[in-house]
Amino acid sequence: MARPVGRANQKRRTRKDLLHAASELMKQGRRPTVDEVAEAALVSRATAYRYFPSTETLLAEAALDVVTPDAATLFEGSPSTDPVARLEKVDAALQEMISANEPGLRLMLANALQRAARGEVEGGTPLRQNRRTPLIEAALEPARRQFKPASVDLLAKALALVVGTEAMVVFKDVLQLDDGEARRVKRWAIRALVEAARR
Repeated sequence: MARPVGRANQKRRTRKDLLHAASELMKQGRRPTVDEVAEAALVSRATAYRYFPSTETLLAEAALDVVTPDAATLFEGSPSTDPVARLEKVDAALQEMISANEPGLRLMLANALQRAARGEVEGGTPLRQNRRTPLIEAALEPARRQFKPASVDLLAKALALVVGTEAMVVFKDVLQLDDGEARRVKRWAIRALVEAARR
C-alpha cells in the first residue's frame, strides 16, 4: 500500500529540520549531540535517532548542509533564462562543493548504504537529504514553459542522476575520468536531456 504523500513530505521536512538545527548549533562553535539537536529542532529524541543513529552521522551530514550552494544565492543577479546555462551553473557549484568535501560526502554515502543494507531504515524515512533537486528546479524555473509539465518533471529527475555525489563516484571510481573529462560528459548529458525534454 502506498504511503500518503503528506506523510513522506513530513518525514523529509523533519530530516531537514534536524540538519538545520545541527548546522545552526555548529555555527555557534558547538559540537551538539543528537539529543541537543532534537531539542533545538523540537523533535522527539526517538524520532531524531531514527534519522541519525549517531552524533557522528548527524554532524557529518550537517557540515555538508552548511556548504551546499543555496539556489537564491546561486542565481542572484543572473539574468539568463537559458536552462542549459543555468543547469551548468548548478553543476559547477555542486562540483566545487563536492571537490572541497569529497571525504565527507563519501562517508555520508557509505553510511546511507550501510544503513540500507542492514535494513535499519523504516519505510518512508529518507536516508539522505535531497539537496540537488531544489537547485535543479530553480535552474529550470524561468524556462518551465518551454516544456510540458510531465517532461519538466522527468527532466529534473534525470538531471539528478547526472550531478551530485553519485555521479562523482561513477566518474572517478568506475570510469576513472579526470575532472575535465567528467565535466565535458556532464555538460553533454545536460544538453542532451534538455533537448529530449523539449521534444
